[in-house]
Amino acid sequence: MSSALWGTLLAACIVISFTPGAGAINTMSNALSQGWRRSIWGIIGQQLALIVHVIIVAAGVGLIVSQSELLFNIIRYAGAAYLVYLGIRLILAKPTLSSTDDDPVADAPSEGRWSMVRRGLWVNLLNPKAIVFFLAFIPQFVRLDQPQLPQYLTIIVTTIAVDIVVMWGFFAAAARPFRRLARSERGQRTLNIVFGCLFIVVAALLALVH
Repeated sequence: MSSALWGTLLAACIVISFTPGAGAINTMSNALSQGWRRSIWGIIGQQLALIVHVIIVAAGVGLIVSQSELLFNIIRYAGAAYLVYLGIRLILAKPTLSSTDDDPVADAPSEGRWSMVRRGLWVNLLNPKAIVFFLAFIPQFVRLDQPQLPQYLTIIVTTIAVDIVVMWGFFAAAARPFRRLARSERGQRTLNIVFGCLFIVVAALLALVH
């Protein structure tokens, strides 16, 4: 891959990563409930999903999904249902107060890292439009007259590196100002409702917008 083409890929990945979606909401929610450092586990799960999406497209499965209305709808509604589940669970979650001023979540029960990884994985994986998007996005940066594996590895590494920086460095960090609000039971309840509703809104968009 030429430096000019890679530069275009990098710019595209930055724009894509900054586009708000379920991954960004999940990252900010994790940062609020588990802290900025531990939110990386959810981000790792989301990156695993991106790898799967690229592999699906490279293997040609993405084309099958995009051309099969039944398969597309099955994945689409499953993804929407999962986001609704996450939203309702967050809305109903009981506030956990901390005695530490510097870290409002320091004394809160810590979610297991693998639980956060799994949730991040499913949040990004159950999105058929991501498969269709990558199906349209990836071929623009793959040259058929050159070895395929190095090109796909470059795409995967660039996409993951950019997304981690944006998710952890921007969206997770953006949740920090709200952590002062999380020091009170009312504040936590408000944040849980807000982020829970955001999950449900994204689910509605995924299910209803064609």
